[in-house]
Amino acid sequence: METGLKNKSVIVAASSQGMGLATAHAFAAEGARVAMCARNAKTLTAAAEDVRKHGAEVFERALDVTDPAAVTAFVKAVAEKFGGVDVCVTNAGGPPAKNFLSITLEEWRKAEELNFLSVVHFAREVIPHMQKKRWGRLITITSTSVRQPIPDLVLSNSVRPSVVGLVKSLAVEFGKDGILVNNVAPGYTATERLSELSATRAVAAGVSEQEIRERWAADIPLRRLGKPEEIADAIVWLASERASYITGQTIMVDGGNYRGM
Repeated sequence: METGLKNKSVIVAASSQGMGLATAHAFAAEGARVAMCARNAKTLTAAAEDVRKHGAEVFERALDVTDPAAVTAFVKAVAEKFGGVDVCVTNAGGPPAKNFLSITLEEWRKAEELNFLSVVHFAREVIPHMQKKRWGRLITITSTSVRQPIPDLVLSNSVRPSVVGLVKSLAVEFGKDGILVNNVAPGYTATERLSELSATRAVAAGVSEQEIRERWAADIPLRRLGKPEEIADAIVWLASERASYITGQTIMVDGGNYRGM
């Protein structure tokens, strides 16, 4: 399938591991030029070297996506190196698993900065570059918590749906500029984040992590956890010319786990 992504300038945030890294690999395999960022410089450098094995041009920079000045400088550097920004995939680690009464106000603020304002920071910087070309793709990665709450993840359940509101709003405002804005909502996917969550659940339930994972898989119609590469495939499709009439949408990539209409 021709995606039209060859030589496109693509930013993938939080791309040193998990879904972000899988997404960077997927775009590189399509011939795109990939800009990667993450907080851990050592892990990011190793990830970028791995992505370069596709023969792709890769630019990486260590930064915190909650730092607006760092995001501004990163996007500027990417635009100068690659001649603009065509695709931006926002991504960030999820907030901790906690019950409501144990969450401090500072933790609420951090969750908003990490999972909502980080998207705002990137959107503010990349949209002007996309407007110049009258073509662009802004894709956010959230969670199925935007459609139904996940036990013990009240921070995610509360903050992530605001990203969907932003996606809808940006899709309406910038559709005239040829910019498509969509959200991908992964279900239970085999990543480092899921390992942390399964460990927390296992301790609380007094069972093994493997049993927790098996319980999750048993509730999913496909009877297995997702793979990071499957999330990446959905993102690449949304960024491609094959999804040129889709905007303002949330695509659930969860093996059918969400039962809503």
